[in-house]
Order: sequence, then structure tokens, then C-alpha cells
Amino acid sequence: MRKYGRIWGTVLCAAMLAAASGCGSQSGETAAAGSAAGAETAAEAGEETADGAGEAEESAGAEAAADGEETDSLEDVTVILDYVANTNHTGMYVALDQGYYEEQGLNVNIVEPTEGATATLVAVGKGDFGISYQEDVTIALASEDPLPIRAIAALIQHNTSGFATYADKNITSVKDFEGKTYAGWGGPGESAVLNAVMTQAGADFSKLNIVTSDGAGFAALKDQVDIMWFFEAWDNVKCELADFPINYTPVRDLDERLDYYTPVIIASEETLEQKPEMVRRFLAATEKGYLYAIENPEESAEILHKYTPDYDMELLSRSQAYLTDKYMEDSETWGTMKDSVWDNYTDFMVEYGVIDKDIPAADCYTNEFLPSAQ
Repeated sequence: MRKYGRIWGTVLCAAMLAAASGCGSQSGETAAAGSAAGAETAAEAGEETADGAGEAEESAGAEAAADGEETDSLEDVTVILDYVANTNHTGMYVALDQGYYEEQGLNVNIVEPTEGATATLVAVGKGDFGISYQEDVTIALASEDPLPIRAIAALIQHNTSGFATYADKNITSVKDFEGKTYAGWGGPGESAVLNAVMTQAGADFSKLNIVTSDGAGFAALKDQVDIMWFFEAWDNVKCELADFPINYTPVRDLDERLDYYTPVIIASEETLEQKPEMVRRFLAATEKGYLYAIENPEESAEILHKYTPDYDMELLSRSQAYLTDKYMEDSETWGTMKDSVWDNYTDFMVEYGVIDKDIPAADCYTNEFLPSAQ
């Protein structure tokens, strides 16, 4: 699922890099200073303690200290989502809720993105991991100032998105898009896909009116716009619950190259180089969360609802049931990606002018940190 109207900034700005470069060391110094201050305070307190203190009191103090050491031993990790929390992310919330991250020594904080692209935020060190999309990663790497990021796991194995129209308008194919209005999020890959599928269907792309969505939702298809890009596990389910009839065409049925990975987990090259074991532990716990979600969709939907109480439980249940078979569809292992999928979509983007050069698949993603690679 995408955030409509989000900023598509993929150029790394020097000011952000400069700000990010000192984050790690500064945090370490602060933590060290805090530990030192704590130790000094503890020592002073110990000197002031009366020699005749009881054994029970000493035991309680030792137990509290042990608990503190256990908490401090967890490594802080931040994950930046691509949008608001939804069923694409369920496995991570399961891992958080069931203590899988703690088992791996991690204190994981899952946050929604601030204004700007998640790929940029991860590249400058605002988060250890992020949720992004294959097209965003490729565009970021092909830019004049490439972002130092790579995809490390696919959350869904196939592209489960497509074009939706209000059924009563009788727009049954992309050939019918001529003279209609499409509302989207304004990404460069978005218009390229529309251009490609309309051209292949013998339609004139120049006759499509493209506007930026105001976030009105599927109801806008009835009387404001004609076409939207929907995600089956979310938008289609919402339409079903509202008895809102749509015609839906999966993009992967229009061009096999459009069956790309969306969404994916990304990390910066710095994180992959400097914290490889942390990355492996994070993915091990995350895989465990998604495997639980696959086996227990209803329980997983309830877990997600604890963190997203504003969502209707029926929406989460139906969406989760749909995704159960999608997380590892046609794959024996969770998260694994293929060169062919990356290369196919890169070829598509070059052909339609989204990027001006080929980016090797190996520069875009790696499977080496997945549990299946160990």
C-alpha cells in the first residue's frame, strides 16, 4: 500500500548526510556517559548504605540491577514503514508482540515515516530498516546521486496491485482509459506503467488525464475520478466490505515485467557492512513473525489490531486471510528474491524512460542475511 501525495525525493542531500554521520557515535557517547553516571551514582549510594543492611534488601538490589542489565543489553533498532501500519507489516508486529525480537536481543521500534521517502530516511541513518518498493530502490540507485541502500527481504512474493474502476462506468480494459481521469500518488514509475499498458493495448496515453489523489478513497471512483491503483489486500477488501462494485485488472496480467517486489525491507549499505549480525537477527525474528502470520491469520490480525485499534477488525481479518498465501507464494523460503524479477522491471523502467541506465540486480538486493542463507 502506498501513501498518496508522498514526496518522491530520492536525491541524497549533503546536509542530511552530514547530520546523519554523527548520529551513531553521538548516541554511543551519550549512552556511555549515562552508564558512567549511573555507575558513579550507584557507587555513592553503596558507600552511604549502612553496614547493617539486611540480606533481603541486598538481594532485592541485586535483582533490580540484573533486570536493568537485561534491559540495557537489548540493541535498539528502528524500522520506518512505507505508510501507516497495515497487513503488509503484520509479521513484524507479531514478532514484536510475541517477543521474537527480544529473543534475538533487539528492542525494535516500528514507526510511520515522516514527510519524505522512506528510502531517503534509511539512507541517511534515520532508521536501521525501512519498508519500500522495488521501483523506489531501483530509481534511488539510478539517480545522479545514488542512495546507499539495498533490499534485504521481500514481504510479498508477487505484485498484488492493479487498476480499479467503478463497475457501473463499464471501464473493462486499459483500452477504455482514453479520455478518463486517473488519480494516483505522482510517482515516475506510475505514469510509465500507465503509458506502457495503454500503448500495448492500442490506446493513446496522451488522452489520459492524470491528477494527484486527495486521499478521498474508493468512493471517489463513483463521481470524481475514473481510475485508481489499488492493492488487493487492502483497497479491494475495503470495497467488498462497503458493497462497492469495482472492475479490477492486476498489473502483472498486463505485462509480466510488472510482477515486481512490493513491498520490500531495505537497509543502508552502512548498516549491512557494520552490523551484519544484527541484520541477521532482525530478519530471523521477522521471518518467525511472518511464518506465524501464515499459520495463524486470525490471531495475527488480532495482534495487529492491538497496535492499530482504529481499523475495523473485519477489514484486518479479511485482509490477513488474503495475504496468508501471498507472503511466500511460489517460494519455499520467506523473503527470498530473484535476479530475474529485478532485471525484468529494470528493463521495463529503462524502456519507458523512468531511469536512463541498467542497474545490476546484485546492486539492488541481497538474500545473504535471510535465515535461509545461513
